[in-house]
Amino acid sequence: MSNPHDYTIGWICAIATEYVAAQAFLNKKHEGPESMSTNDNNDYTLGKIGKHNVVIAVLPHGEYGLSSAASVARDMLRSFPNIRIGLMVGIGGGAPSPKHDIRLGDVVVSASGNGKGGIFQYDFGKAIQDQEFQETGFLNQPPSILRAAVNGLMAQYEGEGHQLEESINGIFEKRPRLRKKYKRPEPSTDRLYRPGVLHPLNDESSCVTACGNDPSTLIVRAERTEDEDNPSIHYGLIASANRLMKDALIRDALATKKDVLCFEMEAAGLMNHFPCLVIRGICDYSDSHKNKEWQGFAAMTAAAYAKDLLCRITPYTIEAMKKISEEVSG
Repeated sequence: MSNPHDYTIGWICAIATEYVAAQAFLNKKHEGPESMSTNDNNDYTLGKIGKHNVVIAVLPHGEYGLSSAASVARDMLRSFPNIRIGLMVGIGGGAPSPKHDIRLGDVVVSASGNGKGGIFQYDFGKAIQDQEFQETGFLNQPPSILRAAVNGLMAQYEGEGHQLEESINGIFEKRPRLRKKYKRPEPSTDRLYRPGVLHPLNDESSCVTACGNDPSTLIVRAERTEDEDNPSIHYGLIASANRLMKDALIRDALATKKDVLCFEMEAAGLMNHFPCLVIRGICDYSDSHKNKEWQGFAAMTAAAYAKDLLCRITPYTIEAMKKISEEVSG
């Protein structure tokens, strides 16, 4: 059995699809922990990525949102007291805009250039009479070692391009059963509808059946060229809240006003108990047109990016860091 004190990286997933993708990128899988904190109900997978021992946990089935994520993180830190770096890796809804050409399968990394964290809790703030709702929910930044590694990886990708899709295809060669659910869907299924076009309520049929493919209903975007990264990596603000964002008008308002790139439901529950970097593969456009078809591939691109990032960090720089449990209690 593995000694819980040997693990320095904590990686949290919200759903089973993300958990499968995370496990696929382990270089080596370890046996389960020899002991766990009392009342810790988390499910863990332990292993190695590069030179780091990593513990991966998933939220309980059917549970989403901020408090569930916070509770998983708290239990993880009790059972694995030497964790120094936190990652939240999985899928999210994109917020494409004229400024940010976000497509399905792209990766968004929480980053902020203004001294605030890269996570923004958009349902947290104050309502003042006769004024618009004032959001006050900017959360803690991840540790500087992670922000430095993001910058290093950004430069590496700019100079050499990334090999995310090659890494994913390498996994399919070893584990062909994953291909069906986790491979990149056909480009024609990446449709961005105009904000006024709604998927009919309670209609479970696909968007192409229910909403059609008429160019007048779609925002037409040029195909990416060979010179462009595809999937592309975006760095910026991720909006987090307890509710699922399925409203193109609110999406566009927050993209314009706050420069939000992505929406998700867990990170805001973590940042003040488990300061982490949030990495999201884009599986839909945060509108009424849910796109489960892209969830597997989006989970894979996020996990592939997380692995590249960890491989840029040396174990001795992690050893020199404060444990998250000390950081938070301090």
